[in-house]
Amino acid sequence: MSVPRPSATPAGDLHTIQSGRLPQRLTMITLGVDDLAVARAFYARLGFEAAGVDSNDVCFFDMSGTVLGLYGRQALADEAHLSDTNLSEAKLSEASGSEISATGSGRGFRGLSCALNLDSKAAVDAAFELVTSAGGTVMKAPEHVFWGGYSGYFADPDGHLWEIAYNPIAKLDANGHMQLPPPSSSQTSQPE
Repeated sequence: MSVPRPSATPAGDLHTIQSGRLPQRLTMITLGVDDLAVARAFYARLGFEAAGVDSNDVCFFDMSGTVLGLYGRQALADEAHLSDTNLSEAKLSEASGSEISATGSGRGFRGLSCALNLDSKAAVDAAFELVTSAGGTVMKAPEHVFWGGYSGYFADPDGHLWEIAYNPIAKLDANGHMQLPPPSSSQTSQPE
């Protein structure tokens, strides 16, 4: 059961947006998948429990405040008015009003990874054992990394990249949420 969360501001989201900023939260990650049944089964083998609102077309998992959605890859592309095979340069330029180059087939590295931060190196290693036994593909085995942590990457059956990491700089609270250091005073001042 999920505990209701307070609004980002006492006046709510509309007030926040009218103040010139978006609410600072990520509520859902949707992964476009080739076969929903295969993807659902993979995440179930990792211990994810589907919410009661899933169907043959979509599946949702509650991830302690953020929702992971699985949706047909072509249906997701259609919903966003994009081709499944690539993001056309003309479409991106038209939408953004600038020259943005998009190459690639929609397969391979997409410039995005999901992440799961854990409370120890041992937990990262154990998670990779579970991922491997569930059918995930290890892309980079866990190792000590330049920023002082310990992490590795795996891909789900549709090639979505996940990082599993231990970050000694951003500890986890009792709910498993990352606790980032506060901004320095120079970062909090707003330009006039």
